[in-house]
Amino acid sequence: QVQLVESGGGLVQPGGSLRLSCKGSGSIFSRNVMGWYRQAPGKQRELVATITDIGMINYGDSVKGEFTISRDNAKNTVYLEMNNLRPEDTAVYYCHAEGRILLGGVWSDFDSWGQGTQVTVSS
Repeated sequence: QVQLVESGGGLVQPGGSLRLSCKGSGSIFSRNVMGWYRQAPGKQRELVATITDIGMINYGDSVKGEFTISRDNAKNTVYLEMNNLRPEDTAVYYCHAEGRILLGGVWSDFDSWGQGTQVTVSS
């Protein structure tokens, strides 16, 4: 399994911004999708955004145009820029990645989740 490490969560005032990062282990990703999901207390986990290795992006219905996903393929890292944050954006944000990875000269399939990072929007 690929290991994913998230960072960038924290406490922010309404209207503020945060940038989340998620770095995957391994040397080369291929045919892969990386993205973010979130889960608020008492609610189902929902899609925030995903991005493929060639830059195809999909945003969840809950995103209102203030979030932007991007990635750095050389670093196996995906980012989520969150602007104009609202209290309803408060949730644990989970990084996800799936695809194929080259490790030790062998291609393998992977489907991995990060541990999650807390984002709290409160005045």
